[in-house]
Amino acid sequence: MSEILSREQTDRPIPGGIEVRRLAYSDLPAVISIERRSFPTPWSLAMFVLELSKPSGICLAATRGDELAGYVVCSRYDQVWHLMNVAVSPDHRSHGVAGALLRKLFDEGRGKLPFTLEVRVTNRRAIGMYEYFGFRSAGVRPRYYHDNGEDALIMWLD
Repeated sequence: MSEILSREQTDRPIPGGIEVRRLAYSDLPAVISIERRSFPTPWSLAMFVLELSKPSGICLAATRGDELAGYVVCSRYDQVWHLMNVAVSPDHRSHGVAGALLRKLFDEGRGKLPFTLEVRVTNRRAIGMYEYFGFRSAGVRPRYYHDNGEDALIMWLD
């Protein structure tokens, strides 16, 4: 993993009063609200329930005060962690929420397996964040997104 994920850095207090914990079924109404405001083709409630029910996955919630600020869903496949979904409430963007979620995710999955993800090729902000954490481009999945046929950039973190 990159130097950015050192123990010293992941143990620092998270700025802005952000706390990261396991995502719970009781978080799902807030998750669905964030999901619908964040994506043109949001996941269904059933998709989140399925991911939460997988014992090998890592699903995390970030809170600020009593409010769910964001979440990450990561599934373990045979020899890889697949980062499935990352979203931050529009009210909490640009406050370190996604970074806090990813740091905790990498801390929990560190050294075990590489990570992979797909991201819209036009989502420069997300791509920049993933590159900051050490992800590198590994190709494109043509017409991956069904809503508009947009390509997905495949990224890996070893």
